[in-house]
Amino acid sequence: MISLSEAQIMAWLVPVLWPFIRVLALFTSMPVLGQRNVPIRVRIALAFFIALGVAGTVPAGTGNVPLDSPAAVLLVVQQVLIGLSLGFAVRIIFTAIEFAGEVIGLQMGLNFAGFFDPATAQQATATSSFFSTMVAFLFIAMNGHLLVIEAVCQSLVAFPVSPEPFAFLHAVRPETWGAEIFRLGLWIALPLIAMLLFINMMLGIIARIAPQISIFSVGFPITLGVGLIGVMFTLPLLQGPFTAALEQMLMMFR
Repeated sequence: MISLSEAQIMAWLVPVLWPFIRVLALFTSMPVLGQRNVPIRVRIALAFFIALGVAGTVPAGTGNVPLDSPAAVLLVVQQVLIGLSLGFAVRIIFTAIEFAGEVIGLQMGLNFAGFFDPATAQQATATSSFFSTMVAFLFIAMNGHLLVIEAVCQSLVAFPVSPEPFAFLHAVRPETWGAEIFRLGLWIALPLIAMLLFINMMLGIIARIAPQISIFSVGFPITLGVGLIGVMFTLPLLQGPFTAALEQMLMMFR
């Protein structure tokens, strides 16, 4: 008869438990894999297999913490915070791209029409939803999901399992990430903003020179057409700033 002691069970369980909680928290908050259309069972299964692969990186000292002690609660809080922070860092980049789409759509006049996006469960505009879809395809095509999984595995070494759940916040400083939305979003949208501003200035001059022309009926299709052409030329250049911003965010967890 095979008998297992509690110490042996804990020695097998604990090295898998802490990475599993951290990766599962990541899959809850990150884009693409954390969306509502991805089944919860798929997230749990992926988190479990990743935790099995990185179980050897967990420090051996954490196995001495009983799971029914207050110290274990702090360890759970730490894993959840780190996983959610990493997923939030990736979502910041996606939000910056969507912000660029919002600004471009505002200049083009497309923000008058909005619709309900079932993926985010909120109102969205056509340009922001289009940019969000394109950056999601780019994220998968450039193996961004693998980079995020690599970062969460390396975070077990950079921020090991310890009974101090808020220690890593001093290193990553998530309160400063909000500026990345406006910096990256305006950086991507600035060429189109300048181009559409020039078009609007020309339309204003035409309206002053020839007042008999209905500038509103003529200007909207011109602005819309120029904006769509600008978006067509902007999309191939989207990979550079997106990759740089993603690497900058993930570097903090490595």
